[in-house]
Amino acid sequence: MIDVTVRDEVAVITLRRPEKLNALTADMRRRLAAAVRDHGDGERARGIVVTGTGRAFSAGEDINEAVGQSLLAEVELFHDLTRSVLETRVPVVAAVNGLAVGGAAEWTLCFDARLGTPDTEYFWPENHIGLSISNAASLLLPRLVGGRALRLVLDSTRLGADEARTLGLLDEIADPTALVARAIALIHRWTEPGTATAVHLKLLRPSLEEVERAFAAETEAAREVERSGIAQAGMDRFVNRRN
Repeated sequence: MIDVTVRDEVAVITLRRPEKLNALTADMRRRLAAAVRDHGDGERARGIVVTGTGRAFSAGEDINEAVGQSLLAEVELFHDLTRSVLETRVPVVAAVNGLAVGGAAEWTLCFDARLGTPDTEYFWPENHIGLSISNAASLLLPRLVGGRALRLVLDSTRLGADEARTLGLLDEIADPTALVARAIALIHRWTEPGTATAVHLKLLRPSLEEVERAFAAETEAAREVERSGIAQAGMDRFVNRRN
């Protein structure tokens, strides 16, 4: 369900579960974090591109799998995805080929660039399911969109590509057939010989210290919605509606 290839000196990580809109199982999240770390030191690749297959980048957490599981453990797996990106020494670019939902949409917030297509959509449904946001989205979403962050989350807003670009969630909208190539070209431009990209990534990315504080707050929020029962009830409603 996860394919990793090195193309033109860039590691391309592709989610390949299109029949489930590339929904992320716990094992997929572990493997994604490992793949990012394997290629993030600059020894094997100049950068990393993450993309999906089919009509979705990723539908986020596989809720069918998560029902009955520890919400805190599920959230920590998402936190480690964000941690893995911010620990790299190379640029990481999201090639958001379609729908990006929940935890997957939140994961892209820590990337160094997000490229989309006219079919790209962002969607944060957690509030109306009874779940809480993760991936340090409480820090990273306001960093990108400012005061709009609260309404995007509380309204469970679904954004098309043009609005996502206007808000700052997307940096560029590309032809779908050229999306990954555009992401690779961006990494090549940023990592030309003589560039100081590694040090600027360290300077301009959010610090791991402030991200870890956001993780801690989001873990406590997840504990609260789990303890109250609204998270499990919401996931049950979601699964029953889909089935």
